[in-house]
Amino acid sequence: MNIHEYQAKEVLKGYGAPVAQGVAITSVDEAEAAARQLPGPLYVVKSQIHAGGRGKGKFKELGPDAKGGVRLAKSIDEVVANAKEMLGNTLVTKQTGEAGKQVNRLYIEDGADIDRELYLSLLVDRSVGKVAFVASTEGGMDIETVAEETPDKIVTVPIDPIAGVTAADAEKLCSALHLGGAAKVDGMQLFPILYKAFTEKDMSLLEINPLIVMTDGHLRVLDAKVSFDGNALFRHDDIKALRDESEEDAKEIEASKYDLAYVALDGDIGCMVNGAGLAMATMDIIKLYGKEPANFLDVGGGANREKVTAAFKIITADPNVKGILVNIFGGIMRCDVIAEGVVAAVKDVGLKVPLVVRLEGTNVDKGKAILDASGLNITPADDLDDAAKKIVAAVG
Repeated sequence: MNIHEYQAKEVLKGYGAPVAQGVAITSVDEAEAAARQLPGPLYVVKSQIHAGGRGKGKFKELGPDAKGGVRLAKSIDEVVANAKEMLGNTLVTKQTGEAGKQVNRLYIEDGADIDRELYLSLLVDRSVGKVAFVASTEGGMDIETVAEETPDKIVTVPIDPIAGVTAADAEKLCSALHLGGAAKVDGMQLFPILYKAFTEKDMSLLEINPLIVMTDGHLRVLDAKVSFDGNALFRHDDIKALRDESEEDAKEIEASKYDLAYVALDGDIGCMVNGAGLAMATMDIIKLYGKEPANFLDVGGGANREKVTAAFKIITADPNVKGILVNIFGGIMRCDVIAEGVVAAVKDVGLKVPLVVRLEGTNVDKGKAILDASGLNITPADDLDDAAKKIVAAVG
């Protein structure tokens, strides 16, 4: 689960991280009052969407010469003027795709006098099985670009889960970020704070880009991106309360109600598969034959008829879907259950696009018999290769 920048900063502030004063707003009428709560005279007006690259983004409605989604304002009047331009308009960044995201919230924040911009993040490093810090002196840039062009400027520091952030770990990070004086003192305090927040709140990503050294020598968290492990949210009612469903795909929200693993994609062939590995292989073979998957959808090993029916309805609700491939290998999951769910869903919502079904494994003959007896226009397939060829040909 993702949250907005202003929410992430509030979480980090609760652990003692240094963040600027700021006020979140949802209407232009709130902009002036929000700015007057801040020291000034420099303000930052930030679009709040679940995507990176906001500063370099462009608003669809404002033309190519308009400012991006993060703007400096030197007066309260400028804050209000920017709020009028930004709220309700569509911000397009590298991470949103061409469709962009509508800006429904702004964060008005106190400005900062910046000396240096740094990069700092925490994530689970699966290569060592530990939470690790990733640090770079190249703050403000996409870390992928830094990794490609100057990988020597990225330092990774894994943290022992028993010892936590030791003084030696903090020294390594200070060295990697070239911190000295007051900034080093702040860093030695900040790194354990961030690790504690990451582990206690079951984060999957904590990215600060940039972490800044101000002209007074102190550190400040200037931006924060936080994602949480959805499987651990049952332990954190306070974090669940931060969820903004307007930033999520409606189909993904519906899928979560049935405990379905669903991710919307940009293609035109809908996929319903059991097992994450098989789902990935199904998407790969669709691409191999020249088409793009419209989704990742894993119904899981213990799905029932209701779950399968819901999954099929979610796929057909996507207007981009021009064909559907059901690929089931019955182990724990029984092929007859899948067949019953597919038939029930088709009879309920209708079938306006080609449907290819490949079944194999437990109760496969029963499943095929159910499909045959349904009288529906369903194309059977013998194996995955055959299924991919048939759905790609049907979609054309």
